[in-house]
Amino acid sequence: MEKHALEITNPEGIYDPRAHGYSHVASVPANSQLVFVAGQGGSRTDGILSDDFRTQVSIVFENIALALKSKNVTMAHIAKLTTLVVDYDDEKHHILIEESTKIWPDQKFPVNTLIPVQRLALNGMLIEIDATAIG
Repeated sequence: MEKHALEITNPEGIYDPRAHGYSHVASVPANSQLVFVAGQGGSRTDGILSDDFRTQVSIVFENIALALKSKNVTMAHIAKLTTLVVDYDDEKHHILIEESTKIWPDQKFPVNTLIPVQRLALNGMLIEIDATAIG
């Protein structure tokens, strides 16, 4: 995939969301292959969930990267994320921004919808993220 095929923008007239780790618009050409990654949790193949939110976030992104790699796609190809966070607060917000900035240091963040939730599928699961990428 050519890098310019996915266009990430933040139009004038809408506040600049990059300080919060996301962008407003992702544009994907019609002839692109879409790669959908199911919601990933913060455990590896052993199924163990850390009590630490940052650890779970890091593992979630590792899992997404592994899923994308299976289709020869990278994190730079993600157009859209949906992020579910248990007991969302300012501290978790800052952790998400910091971890996202490690992955997208150019601040070409994917579009992201963050949804605070009371609970996820498994006990101890603090975050779940699904992704849509282009290949």
